[in-house]
Amino acid sequence: MHPSLVRSASGAVPLHAVRASELKALAARLPKRQAAWLKAAGFSAKEGELLLLPGTDARLAGAVLGLGRGHDPLALAQFSESLPEGTYRLGHVPQEFAGARAALAWILGTYSFSVARREKRKTARARLVLPQGADGGDITRIAEGVFLARDLVNMPSNDMGPEELAAAARGVARHHGAKISVIAGDALIGANYPLIHAVGRGSDRAPRLIDLRWGSPSARKLTLVGKGVCFDSGGLDLKPSSGMLTMKKDMGGAACVLGLAHMIMDAKLDVRLRVLIPAVENSVSGRAYRPGDVFRSRKGLTVEIGNTDAEGRLVLADALAEADSEKPDLLIDLATLTGAARAATGMELPPFFTDDESLAGDLMRAGTLVHDPLWRLPLWRGYESAIRSPIADLNNNPNYNLAGAITAALFLNRFVEQAKSWLHVDIPAWTDRPKPGRRAGAEANGVRALYAMIGSRFGSSSARR
Repeated sequence: MHPSLVRSASGAVPLHAVRASELKALAARLPKRQAAWLKAAGFSAKEGELLLLPGTDARLAGAVLGLGRGHDPLALAQFSESLPEGTYRLGHVPQEFAGARAALAWILGTYSFSVARREKRKTARARLVLPQGADGGDITRIAEGVFLARDLVNMPSNDMGPEELAAAARGVARHHGAKISVIAGDALIGANYPLIHAVGRGSDRAPRLIDLRWGSPSARKLTLVGKGVCFDSGGLDLKPSSGMLTMKKDMGGAACVLGLAHMIMDAKLDVRLRVLIPAVENSVSGRAYRPGDVFRSRKGLTVEIGNTDAEGRLVLADALAEADSEKPDLLIDLATLTGAARAATGMELPPFFTDDESLAGDLMRAGTLVHDPLWRLPLWRGYESAIRSPIADLNNNPNYNLAGAITAALFLNRFVEQAKSWLHVDIPAWTDRPKPGRRAGAEANGVRALYAMIGSRFGSSSARR
């Protein structure tokens, strides 16, 4: 169990949380001295307002967190972010903020990252008594998966290239007894991954295809594919400097599938899991691929390069073709693929694409349930003509300046034919407006929702809550 949680503790300090509309009701439930302190302090329960309650012996008697209108179910993360050393328990907390959700919010609030401090995370100074009925093991594995993804994305690109990403995947595989193989450099040509090689060949850091396998061969097949562009300069279609500032996060899809894979394997879900990560750096050099080049993909489809800054769909295409060849029961890819997705739904609501109505419904419900929301966009076939090429089967740069997230999804869809169900999620892997438990920087968008959905479909798991 996570070190910031404890099974029990005598004398734990109570924590209360309250909507502004329910402040009077809370005051009536508190000891008179504490209620008087709330009034004297002018506490109004606005969102994020935190008030410490003094005891008669100069010790902390409790704390009250304002929830405002109560729109953020993970708001209780502010407790672990702000409270001094000590042991705490939930007091008067609205039901939808309590239980396992409160414990997860508490752990998420403990996250920190700094390359200036390379020591392991210290044992949490503030600890929470595990709420009754909450599964500490499941909450911990979820938080560990989220933290793994965040750490990988937050790492600067000079410390997180294709080789280092492969090393991180090996660490996950070793921890869970999974098998892993890596095809690197020019060996990608012989193994028929030409698009991965083409995108990565311009860098001194050799491209790779990472392939992790776990679970019973007889179980239903779940395959995860994550975009692993460890830095994206844009290639010869060079990005402006402002566009490169956060491009260390362009491997966010890979980071998130590794975090999700950790959750799945740690929960021992009944799946035959495969994880495929095309890991590259999109750089500028004499070996870099060029606009106008044409490559034959692993699937056999030819692709004209309309723009070298649309590299993510290229490396995913080869990985998806390999994943699809095994006819998985469910094939999921995660990628920081398009700015158009951010324009459509922002940084907090990643869009997803699928033709499977049941899967779409399950994922939407799971995202709402665990407060990790996603939003469905259509695979609108009317835009298929935008990805055509006059000299090849496809062009990676649509000749239509609208619906960029949809046309990117349609491009990927051309490499998936045999999977029983396919899901594409276009994530930012980043938080630009920090909230409790979600600090500015890397974020594992959609991972908790996917874990809950997968748990409900592939095996019994307390992820369903």
